[in-house]
Amino acid sequence: MQSTAVITPSTLSVNDLPWQIEWDKNTCTLCGRCTSVCPVNAIELGVHRKRTVEALPGLLKKPTNSYSIYHGIRQRTDPAYRCIGCAMCNMVCPNNAIAPRLRPEATTLKFHNNRGGAARTRGGRRNDGGSLLDQIKFIRISMLTDPALDAGRHEFELRTLLGRIQPPEEGLAALANNGWVPAVREIYPLMIGSMSFGALSPNMWEGLVMGVTYLNEELNMPVRMCTGEGGCPPRLLRSRFLKYMVLQIASGYFGWDEIIKALPDMKEDPCAIEIKYGQGAKPGDGGLLMWYKVNKLIAAIRGVPQGVSLPSPPTHQTQYSIEESVAKMIQSMSMAWGFRVPVYPKISGTTTSTAVLNNLVRNPYAAGLAIDGEDGGTGAAYNVSMNHMGHPIATNLRDCYDNLVISGKQNEIPLIAGGGIGKNGNLAANAAALIMLGASAVQSGKYIMQAAAGCVGSEADRCNVCNIGVCPKGITSQDPRVYRRLDPEKVAERLVDVFLSFDTELRKIVAPLGRSTSLPIGMSDGLGISDYHVAERLKIKYVV
Repeated sequence: MQSTAVITPSTLSVNDLPWQIEWDKNTCTLCGRCTSVCPVNAIELGVHRKRTVEALPGLLKKPTNSYSIYHGIRQRTDPAYRCIGCAMCNMVCPNNAIAPRLRPEATTLKFHNNRGGAARTRGGRRNDGGSLLDQIKFIRISMLTDPALDAGRHEFELRTLLGRIQPPEEGLAALANNGWVPAVREIYPLMIGSMSFGALSPNMWEGLVMGVTYLNEELNMPVRMCTGEGGCPPRLLRSRFLKYMVLQIASGYFGWDEIIKALPDMKEDPCAIEIKYGQGAKPGDGGLLMWYKVNKLIAAIRGVPQGVSLPSPPTHQTQYSIEESVAKMIQSMSMAWGFRVPVYPKISGTTTSTAVLNNLVRNPYAAGLAIDGEDGGTGAAYNVSMNHMGHPIATNLRDCYDNLVISGKQNEIPLIAGGGIGKNGNLAANAAALIMLGASAVQSGKYIMQAAAGCVGSEADRCNVCNIGVCPKGITSQDPRVYRRLDPEKVAERLVDVFLSFDTELRKIVAPLGRSTSLPIGMSDGLGISDYHVAERLKIKYVV
């Protein structure tokens, strides 16, 4: 705790902090669980001296002071040890004697976060309010004119395709002449977005892989998971479960030494290769895995020294244009797996997305395009990037799909949309809206962390310390004392629940449209919104 003997410009009081600890002296048993579990050491055991004024009977006798000493909890006011509101203290308290409380009027801390000249980083998403996707309604319901389906009685599959889809005449000609046919995978329309092994803890990663495997092998749901930039554990690369993974290669090339070494021993091909050029929350900026999280295991997989920060360059240093990217990265990755694996790039949602897409359309080796909108969260982004940079996914996706329609390629190049899907809990509705705006599949990461592992981060700046490795739930920590709190089997169980509930809700939306054999990709006439300007921009119905 800062000394109160000298008041400096950086001295804060408890009232200056947005999260303040409320502690009940009468019910606390001084067990110390709260102080031991606090991820940022915001509270400590302290000795308190209490003065009591005792008024003696009679007017001529002066009041006397008595002093008592008791032990209790003290909140630290140094900005480096500020309370983050994760409520772990409340979760472990046997008597509910302690809890953080938010005081939105306390704004002083905003001006003390840049001590040492470092820009503020945090692990949550941007701090804006509502979501455009939540305002979209589904208005085209088939009742008498088209054969509507009952989502509860009729059996129909929710599947989409990942890969370059040739026109029927080209595909038949290639088969007749023993020519090359692009690799195509049938996958579930909801993918687990890229969260690297290093950004996530080993237990969290293991739980996700276990859940994905169960969904595929027991429930026949072809769910796919993207590895992110950090590579994979070597045992996963050499297992049969690799076919459920999308391997990501990014500008830092972390983990790719292990992937290349494992190529001769791979029992299965990966589902696809994703080449990351940008992230929605920080377009034009590279990633950063801070040194707190680079332990011995992460350093070995990524091929770097232990305990150093790992920044990724903003761009691939060997490429200077999308044409060069197609020529070098996409074709070389296709060749590495004998052209059996789809390869596609992932870019940030910007006004240049259409230019990238137009170049990919002309190349037969490009298997699709993933676009990450501005609401995509990352633990490695600066606040200034997250709050002031990027492009909303809805309009960016719509522009790209319209370009495909103009060129007649809307059924050949799949678009994968991400960024803020399920931001307010409406995962299925957001996904259906994006699919009807032109996406073949959607990907989500933050929602999976919140639903499958109980992430306590919020838009109100609660917790959000993913980047420094002190995650109180053990989701994004590399400290074994912390991530052991997370049971991989429970994560897998919750992940299965999430996908089953998503499947039910998506069927409830798709079935009334009468689409029994395919997703309503690009079916924008079934969408409506009460904002006239948004309706004009997205080319959907204006309804009031």
